Amino acid sequence: MKTILRILLGVIFIVSGFVKAVDVVGFSFKLEEYFSPAVFNMAFLESQALAMAIFVVVVELILGLMLVLRIRLKFTLASLILLCIFFAFLTFYSAYFNKVTDCGCFGDAITFTPWQSFLKDMVLLVGLLVTWFLYRNDFHLLQQKQPSKYVVLTIFTAVFGIIILHGILHEPLIDFRDYKIGTDLNAEKAKIEKDPSEYKTFYSLKNSKTGEVLAVNQDEYVEDKKYWAEGSPWIIEEGKTTSKIVKQGYDSEISKFKPESPEGMDLTPEILQAPKAILVFSYLPNEINPELLAKTEAKVNAEKNTLIMGISTNPNTFKTLQNTIMDGTAIKTIARSNPFVLTLENGKIMDKRSAKDYLKH
Repeated sequence: MKTILRILLGVIFIVSGFVKAVDVVGFSFKLEEYFSPAVFNMAFLESQALAMAIFVVVVELILGLMLVLRIRLKFTLASLILLCIFFAFLTFYSAYFNKVTDCGCFGDAITFTPWQSFLKDMVLLVGLLVTWFLYRNDFHLLQQKQPSKYVVLTIFTAVFGIIILHGILHEPLIDFRDYKIGTDLNAEKAKIEKDPSEYKTFYSLKNSKTGEVLAVNQDEYVEDKKYWAEGSPWIIEEGKTTSKIVKQGYDSEISKFKPESPEGMDLTPEILQAPKAILVFSYLPNEINPELLAKTEAKVNAEKNTLIMGISTNPNTFKTLQNTIMDGTAIKTIARSNPFVLTLENGKIMDKRSAKDYLKH
């Protein structure tokens, strides 16, 4: 039993590390969310997010395999327990304060709600503690030297080092995102429209006589006169009105694909109906390489019979392309490099590359 539990836990950590390793840049974006002013307010760490993402992924992968191979078991279990406690804190904070909607624990392959993420970490933590208890009498025993285990560990680490490097320099080897090649954005938009998510506004009401505070949804507020009739002690608290989802519809990141002109005009229909469209994205326009951008614009502009747009968070990013605006987080869901080139045909994703790879293509 203890062997099965040990191997199962090790495999879970390897799988978790693998889906983040293929897209370590995407995982770094998730860490940036945690470091942002809205969460932990540690902006000085945002520039280190990629390095920290690589470190976490490598540690998770190596410790997972060490657990499977039973290498330095006491050290491995202790390290994984500390790692689980750390992530349990992050996921509890995210869930309790509703700060980060997805921890990114399994990259874009499997998404969890904040509370599901916390529960997952607690289950893993309990599993690790049980494994520690079952193996506690084996820690002091001398283990037979098995060089083959370290050879496997070395090869494993080297292979994943290459996978991580590929994801940083190019595109992920395996794309778990909604924007993978072959995705028809028109079809996805139709599914979203057919099965939309439903939201309700909740008012924070305070009773001026008793001090009692209630969260009341918009329908209940309108239907019950006691909340708004003349002389009512209930007062809406300013700045505390929230919107909560009450029905989850078809869930897709493509719902956030909405490029707009600087004047606020939605350009999505024009893009999705074009026989061919090439979009150049930038999620950090202030940090873009001017020479790289100029070369990318020149090559894109050479395309014939093609709708061409530049999409960023700044209306003055592109010098020779039509500038359009989109939310930075939505751009990061599509682009893993800055700048990035996406090619569509009748709304279907045909190609996606970093600007450097696009220029070589």
